[in-house]
Amino acid sequence: MIRAGAVTAATAVGVVLLLSLKPHDEPPTGSTAAPPATTPIPQTSPDGDGSPAPKPSDAGVTGIFEGDTVTTQQGPVQVRATLSGGRLTSVDVLKGVHDQGPSVDAVPVLTERALSAQSADIDAVSGATYTSEGYISSLQSALDQARA
Repeated sequence: MIRAGAVTAATAVGVVLLLSLKPHDEPPTGSTAAPPATTPIPQTSPDGDGSPAPKPSDAGVTGIFEGDTVTTQQGPVQVRATLSGGRLTSVDVLKGVHDQGPSVDAVPVLTERALSAQSADIDAVSGATYTSEGYISSLQSALDQARA
């Protein structure tokens, strides 16, 4: 009985300590904090369709580029990016199990986000974290190849 009470008390103390930990969002007092970052407003493409214009270094890049195979806890993920005139026109998944669970809906959302952003700098899909991380990493490697 004493042992059970001690274990319960130790568990309660551990939970309280864990819940009291907070990330340090504020800079320490006395230091100078940098102003908050601002998000640049993307320029639109010259064809007036409202999509972001390609970066000057990307202009004219055309081709199909396969990204690295990224190993995730849910298995390997690899994508292929197609660029035309420096614009990302399609992203296809070459490797990965995406026909069940949250990944079924995640891949089209990730593709839409990538095409809209014209980059791999996109948010992950909630519930499909591993698929999202693998997709984004593989897409970034494909874009790096295209722009090398």
